[in-house]
Amino acid sequence: QVQLVESGGGLVQPGGSLNLSCAASGFNLGSNAIGWFRQAPGKEREGVACSGSSDSTIYYVDSVKGRFNIIKDNFKNAMYLQMNHLKPEDTAVYYCASDDFFECGQMSKFEYWGQGTAVNVSA
Repeated sequence: QVQLVESGGGLVQPGGSLNLSCAASGFNLGSNAIGWFRQAPGKEREGVACSGSSDSTIYYVDSVKGRFNIIKDNFKNAMYLQMNHLKPEDTAVYYCASDDFFECGQMSKFEYWGQGTAVNVSA
C-alpha cells in the first residue's frame, strides 16, 4: 500500500523552528521527485519546496527562501522540511508529495500525497 505520513506540525512562536517529517511506504522515494505544499485557511494550495528525482533541481517559493530546507533521506525512505525563522504567514496545513514521473516544474501533478500536518505560528 502506497502511503505518505507526515508528522512534526504544531504550535510555534514567530521566529521559531519546526521540522516536518514524511515517511514513505509501499514505494521508494529514492528515484522520485519530492515536494512540500501548504494550504492556509481561505487560500489555494501552494508548492513550498521541491527536489527533483536526481536531486539536482531544488525549488523554493520566494517567501521561504533562506528559511526552509527540503531533505530526502533515501536510507530511511523519508523526506523532511526544516523550517526556521517562522512567521505567522507560514501558518497552514503542510502536505508532502512525491512522483516517479513528474518533476518540480509540474509538482502540482504529483501522484502520492500525505494527509497533512498543521503548523500554527502564533505568539
